[in-house]
Amino acid sequence: MADAVPPDRSGDALARAVLVALARVIDPEIHRPITELDMVRGVEAQPGGAVRVDLQLTIVGCPAASTIEADVLAAASSVPGVTDVDVDVSVMSPETRTALTERLRAGRPNGVQFTPDSLTRVIAVTSGKGGVGKSTITVNLAVALARRGLRVGIVDADVHGFSVPGLIGLTDDSGRAARPTRVGQMILPPVAHDVKVVSIGMFVDDPSTAVAWRGPMLHRTINQFLTDVFFGDLDVLLLDLPPGTGDVAISVGQLLPHAEVLVVTTPQAAAADVAERSGVVARQTGQRVIGVIENMAGLVQPDGSVLELFGSGGGVETARRLSVGAPEVDPVPVLGSVPLSVALRTGGDSGVPVVVGDPSDVAAVALSAIADRLVAMGRGLAGRKLNLGVR
Repeated sequence: MADAVPPDRSGDALARAVLVALARVIDPEIHRPITELDMVRGVEAQPGGAVRVDLQLTIVGCPAASTIEADVLAAASSVPGVTDVDVDVSVMSPETRTALTERLRAGRPNGVQFTPDSLTRVIAVTSGKGGVGKSTITVNLAVALARRGLRVGIVDADVHGFSVPGLIGLTDDSGRAARPTRVGQMILPPVAHDVKVVSIGMFVDDPSTAVAWRGPMLHRTINQFLTDVFFGDLDVLLLDLPPGTGDVAISVGQLLPHAEVLVVTTPQAAAADVAERSGVVARQTGQRVIGVIENMAGLVQPDGSVLELFGSGGGVETARRLSVGAPEVDPVPVLGSVPLSVALRTGGDSGVPVVVGDPSDVAAVALSAIADRLVAMGRGLAGRKLNLGVR
């Protein structure tokens, strides 16, 4: 048997091999290879196998600095022929950082990420009134979709009643939400359960702070979430809207007229009156209602019977009303009915969504089934540019 060919330890060849290995190191916040982000200024290698990597971080105090440096060290050390690795860490110049953010935003006028011809499916989750569990539904659907291999983000558009960071586990023991990282004017959203999240709760110092803003400030906030926050290439973006038909619903309709809408209601028949209104307002801005989710359905008893604490029929009635005279080709369906569940509530309190913490729970099963239906529905192409040409 022939002897194995020894690795080429010449400086240039070894440096090239190390650079190839570094392309496998992913920035944990931007989720791109560091070699694509101009974070590797150069690699020097000596014939004996000593390697020096010139690594530049995006900002001073980068929260992912230790992770990136450790990954760079591991990747470079794994290259055959490398005997020693020195990682020289510095920070990007303002000019380099500006060039990076502009490149990441390339092709998006004014930084807008989710235009009608974007590949991202935008789904707004709304309700006619508060207290129906809309945010809990949004978070669990986002995590369920991420567990199916999709790239998912959440915009917590409920500025006055923000709760998404706590529900998805992005708060500390004091209730303070994780802070996004800023790279110049670009905001990198924190990630939990493979879901990227932005919320006004991440920008207040005290979690008990009351955000008392009027329409113009609310509009600017939602616009900033959709422009300055870099979500990258998402498959699905979920927006947790505030209840009712106020300023934020109107702003989202103006900024994202192509969004699809899910209406959350309760089984109580009277709830259909207010739930219908949120769907009607969405349609007035051109959005398409794709389904109704009934939350807080019957509570399953130990003997198998079901206790309907909030009545029944609200979801079906809401869907029926939204189907009457609807511009959609098909009637608006009830995508699922989520039972009352202690595990669903405790999961929200602990920041571990029930679809992760207790996937066999009845609520988790119902939510997972709704996620499957959303995936199966796909995204309508009506009104979208397909960028097709004739050759």
